[in-house]
Amino acid sequence: MYFQQGIHKFSGRNYLCFVKTDIGQDIACAISFLKQGETVAIPTETVYGLAADAMNEDAVMKIFEAKGRPTSNPLILHFPSIEAIHPYVTEFPDTLLQLATQFCPGPLTFILPKSSLVPSLITAGQETVAVRVPEHPMTLELLRSIDFPIAAPSANRYGGISPTTAQHVSSQLNERIPYILDGGACQTGLESTIIGLAEGKVIVYRLGGIPLEELSNSLGYIPEVKNDVHEGVRTSGMVKYHYATETPLHFLRKQEYKDSDGTILFSKKGTHTTSINAYFLSEDGDLNEAAKNLYAALHEMDQRHFTRIFIEEFPNIGLGKTMNDRLKRATAKFD
Repeated sequence: MYFQQGIHKFSGRNYLCFVKTDIGQDIACAISFLKQGETVAIPTETVYGLAADAMNEDAVMKIFEAKGRPTSNPLILHFPSIEAIHPYVTEFPDTLLQLATQFCPGPLTFILPKSSLVPSLITAGQETVAVRVPEHPMTLELLRSIDFPIAAPSANRYGGISPTTAQHVSSQLNERIPYILDGGACQTGLESTIIGLAEGKVIVYRLGGIPLEELSNSLGYIPEVKNDVHEGVRTSGMVKYHYATETPLHFLRKQEYKDSDGTILFSKKGTHTTSINAYFLSEDGDLNEAAKNLYAALHEMDQRHFTRIFIEEFPNIGLGKTMNDRLKRATAKFD
């Protein structure tokens, strides 16, 4: 049973805050909460998402309240298939549809013109909506069992480290949501790549789990990256300060280090340090392995209460580009 902790006002509405947050693998339980208009943390291949019925405005507002996220930051809609997306958009251009056929289900999100079915709260008043098909068996089963799409940003406090395990979610949203669906550690470990179309060309609005090189191979050209805020926030992950630890985080340069500092290093291979303050993201310099472990490393090192954390910059290729983008936003808070 869940008990009210209190009633909180958010953007002029009242919402419940729960004392008890359960963690489990009961998909039916998660569905029941969603149908009741509650929020549920769900696993995906990228990071854990905080889900609510996208057609229920009160439920969607609970996402913003639980995360402390401004409503000016749009949300991503999740569907069980590409076909299920079509009623919620007015157009799905062939170029993007071909990429969807190749990469979905998977870590690729599309910015498309929204239909009248999509509430403006989802899109922050914009005429476009972000949509994707996640690749996780539990969440796909959940999506196939309901008759509405879910809105699901990352299941963390706004601006904090994205969660890649149920425990990461609990550490940030405990007593703020009723249920966390535990699907194990996320396999990709980085948010989805977000793309749109402008003047017939693909534009990347957020670097993510599909590397730029893979998109280029499919398109025959290198898509332009527009992932900084110029005229408002077009989609998730564009704000300057994001993905941040509580402990001051800096890129690894030639600073003088103290015993109270921690370091996160790309590869164990060829590294001779035996410091207990070091965390290795990969045994032999594999970018996919490093990406899967990045947020887990940030969570763990943040909890060890170092004075500072230093992290090595990645080769600016493949998922290295995505990780460097995340770290640029995470370290900006402390620069």
